[in-house]
Amino acid sequence: MKRTQNIDLGAMRKAPKLFAFKPLAFAVTAGTLIGCSDNSEQAQIFTSADECVSNNPNQVEQCQLAYKEAVDEAVKSGPKYSNADACAADFGPQNCASYTSSNNQSFFMPLMAGYMLSSLVNGGFRSAPLYTSYSRYSPAYGKWTSTDGNLFGSTRNRNVRVGNKAFNPKPAVKRTMSRGGFGSTISAKSSFSGKSSRSSWGG
Repeated sequence: MKRTQNIDLGAMRKAPKLFAFKPLAFAVTAGTLIGCSDNSEQAQIFTSADECVSNNPNQVEQCQLAYKEAVDEAVKSGPKYSNADACAADFGPQNCASYTSSNNQSFFMPLMAGYMLSSLVNGGFRSAPLYTSYSRYSPAYGKWTSTDGNLFGSTRNRNVRVGNKAFNPKPAVKRTMSRGGFGSTISAKSSFSGKSSRSSWGG
């Protein structure tokens, strides 16, 4: 697979270079995140910190910090698999990377494809990591999804309105999941018509 890094699953704080964005021009539609309330806000999708800076030249520090926060959250709460095939089944070939925990346990995670950023007005911001799948058998194929399996719609536009919960930290994931597990979580969330729930694979 692509590379191996050492990750402290207790601290879950690593440098932004932990994940590499794939060269994608992805964004979400103006659809609604599953479980959004009426208390929504506008957010944008960026595929890198540099892209955020290019669109917000006066907010360099905020763009970089938002990117790092998204990476840290992805490491903490993103799906983890015991083998490459299981990860690829959910997210597509060449879209997973191998890592080693502090206790020398190996696992695989999908590459973060982008990050969602709330308004940068007055220097304030909130961010959240996003994935997409390249597997035609996944319900996340061609769509943005959060670390806990909520879908945001197609990967074609750059703006989305989301509820406040979209930026809330997700439960830490300490166990690996099986093939198709992430797709099952998405389907379950969709079946409950937006009722939010804790990740089914989180510890």
